[in-house]
Amino acid sequence: MTDTRAAWDTYAAQRPERRPVNARGESTWFNWTQYEDHGPGAELLELAPGSRALDLGCGKGGNAAHLATLGMTAVGIDVSQAQLRAAEKRWGSLPGLVLHQADAVAFLRETDDVYEAVYSVYGALWFTDPALLLPAVRERLRPGGVLAFSQRPAVEGCYGCQASYIPRGADEDPLVVKRWDYEPQTWERLLKWHGFTDVRAHVLPAPAGRRTVGTLIVQAHRSSHTRIQGRPPVGA
Repeated sequence: MTDTRAAWDTYAAQRPERRPVNARGESTWFNWTQYEDHGPGAELLELAPGSRALDLGCGKGGNAAHLATLGMTAVGIDVSQAQLRAAEKRWGSLPGLVLHQADAVAFLRETDDVYEAVYSVYGALWFTDPALLLPAVRERLRPGGVLAFSQRPAVEGCYGCQASYIPRGADEDPLVVKRWDYEPQTWERLLKWHGFTDVRAHVLPAPAGRRTVGTLIVQAHRSSHTRIQGRPPVGA
C-alpha cells in the first residue's frame, strides 16, 4: 500500500513554485482553482482581521501566507515534509503563519483550537473520507464559521472513493492515493447531513482557452444545531 507521506513528497517535487507575483503585481494572493488569475479569492472565507483559519493540505503555503498578510492567524497542515519545507523557505518569516506536519483528521481530533474558517484547495477535503473528516471539521469550527473547499469536478459516473495516480520514474509504477469525488448536489446533501447549512456547491467553468475542465467550489457554514441522525445520503 502506498505510504501517504511518501506519495505527497513525490508530488511536491513535481509541482512548480508559485510565481513571484500574479497578474495584478501582488506578491501574495488566494487561488481556489487550477488556473492562474482565475476565480474568487479569500472573500469566500468571510474572515475579518484577527480571525483564525485552518488550511487542510496547505502544500507550499501560498494561500495561508496570503491570509497571514491580511492580519489573520493562518494555520496550515500537510502530511508532506517536502511541501512544508518549501512553505517555510518562502513564507516562514510571516507573522501569523503557523505550519504543522500532520494528518488532517488526527490534527482536528487532537487540537483544542477553534477556527472561523476551515478550507482546502485541492487538499485534504478531496483526499480524505468525508465520513471521517466532516465531523472533525465541524467540531473545530465556530457556529456560523465557514468551510470552503475546491477540487476537480467528478468524472461522470465515477463517484465516491476513486484512485489518484502520482507518477514516478519511467520504469516505476505510479503511487496511488485515494480521493473522494461527488457531484455538487451530493456534496450539498452530505454537508447538510453532517451539520452544515447555507451550502453552495457549483462548478466554476474554466477560463477561455483550450482547457475545458472547471473547478468544483463548495462553501458551507457550521450550523449551531446537532447534525441530523440516521443514514448518510445515498452515494456518499
